Amino acid sequence: MSYHIAVDIGASSGRLILATYHDQKIIFEEIHRFKNGFSLVDGHERWNITELCHEVLTGLQLAKKRGIEQCTVGIDTWAVDYVLLDENGQLIAEPIAYRDNRTNNAMNEFEQFISKENIYQKTGIQFLNFNTLYQLFKESPKSLSKAKHLLFIPDYLGYVLTGRRVGEKSNVSSSQFLNLDTGTYDKELLDKANVPISILPELVDSGTTLGPLKTSLKETGLYPACEVIAVATHDTASAVVGIPVVESSGNWAYLSSGTWSLIGVELTEPINGPEALEANYTNEWGAEHTYRFLKNITGMWSIQEIARMMNYELSYAEMAKAASQVEPFQQFIDLNDERFTNPDNMIEAIRSYCRETNQIVPQTVGELVMAVYSNLALSYAYEMGRIERLTGTKLDTLHVVGGGSNVQLLNQLTADLLGIPLLAGPGEGTAIGNILIQMINQKVFDNLAEARQFLATQIEVKTYTPQTTYPNDLMSRYIAKVK
Repeated sequence: MSYHIAVDIGASSGRLILATYHDQKIIFEEIHRFKNGFSLVDGHERWNITELCHEVLTGLQLAKKRGIEQCTVGIDTWAVDYVLLDENGQLIAEPIAYRDNRTNNAMNEFEQFISKENIYQKTGIQFLNFNTLYQLFKESPKSLSKAKHLLFIPDYLGYVLTGRRVGEKSNVSSSQFLNLDTGTYDKELLDKANVPISILPELVDSGTTLGPLKTSLKETGLYPACEVIAVATHDTASAVVGIPVVESSGNWAYLSSGTWSLIGVELTEPINGPEALEANYTNEWGAEHTYRFLKNITGMWSIQEIARMMNYELSYAEMAKAASQVEPFQQFIDLNDERFTNPDNMIEAIRSYCRETNQIVPQTVGELVMAVYSNLALSYAYEMGRIERLTGTKLDTLHVVGGGSNVQLLNQLTADLLGIPLLAGPGEGTAIGNILIQMINQKVFDNLAEARQFLATQIEVKTYTPQTTYPNDLMSRYIAKVK
């Protein structure tokens, strides 16, 4: 019997998932859950990473109280954000969140020094204002001058546990300063951003062993004997690992559905030509030297913000039920419009957008939620078409993992628009992928393909087949309005 713990932290919550593996069977169980979010501190939106460290340690204590004496641990979080450490390895300040407005025009400013074409050829990474490259370009010179080390969020949490400073490649690649050709940091880009390469961590592949808990933690006796592994620390990378595909799965795409929607395909070679640049697709590094060729789409963020503006009076399931009574596709909304990045009031932002574009203004909860789900489904269908054109591959299945895989209404709308089967689950795909990398490290499985084959025998997925046909001009009207 072996135990493996995934620390899986997203933008709104975190959890520790325990996997118990015995006799060719695996059981997943949540042992700790906590809230996450950013707040305005010292003029910037910041994550409370000190609290996140506390919650991770609390979860490991709970594992020990369950009688678990020995386990492996892997950590995944969102990408692009980082911490700066001083010469003593101490936090200089709580990390600034990617939704902070300091980078609003950073990308355009940076392109005065080097062209988008050059950056994309070097890195293959999509252009987003909050990429680490632009965050560092706008970083306080005072903070940078104090910094002796930079660590990305999951790597910092691993450092707190083990004392080892590394940069796991699946996460670091999203920074937009890893070079596709050399496989290491691009000095030219970092020089343009005024970032000394000396503060950046040693690069490691997913599945690298970091080591045991540091002595100060071990000596407390509060925690299991943990072997910490640098899994695919970018949560999307872990989510893609956790897709239960088998050899007969055909040409499949994936949708990691959470605060963000990440839709794409798994490739063995990047696509960084002019067409991919124009479409703003990214080539993030994945497990076992793969590439996640994907598009970032604003996902459940809008729904989360609608719930927050309503003081969480309704559950997400109740919101979806209200939406199911509303006719879909009444509005065409570009959910990636910057106004939806971090508005004071998401409900008013959606209504304002509809008024400005002379469309029906959603009033009720059901109308608001259906407006979001309809446009998420439209955006998924639009991007699936682009993926097929960019890769030259006809896709026949969409796998949906993450929390959004539980939203039946959205899944059915998407399957209807795509005209192909949609396979939903697992909902905790990110944590499961995290755990599979740990198990590969521990030689339970030889490789990713074997781990996925095993996973397919252990979990249930729900299949959605196309049920409703919508007007042929629906997609063209959507494109004309928002693209």
